[in-house]
Amino acid sequence: MSTRDLARTRFPSAALVVVGLAAGFGIAQGTGIRALGGAVFAAAGLAAGSLWLRRRGPGAAVALAGLYVGAFVLAHVLAIGVGMSAWLAVSLVTLTAAGVTFAVADAAREEETAG
Repeated sequence: MSTRDLARTRFPSAALVVVGLAAGFGIAQGTGIRALGGAVFAAAGLAAGSLWLRRRGPGAAVALAGLYVGAFVLAHVLAIGVGMSAWLAVSLVTLTAAGVTFAVADAAREEETAG
């Protein structure tokens, strides 16, 4: 099995997006230690970024990293700036970012499944 096949068959990087955004927030809120949630966010993002780079190349990896960080910022804007419930804001951005990530980085491409 080639390295490319191995990168394609591992668990979805979208799961790492969920861990980084939702679990990171939950850990920060539950423990009261924001840096701990930030560490989870950073570690999951780095792990996902590694998969994105191997699976889809640098362009997609940079775009997905921007989406990931943008989702984090947007959750804060929605919760603090707009007044939305924090968990609702985190849930919305997490579902969106994970869905886009799955479509871009994790879903099998027709050219990959042929042959």
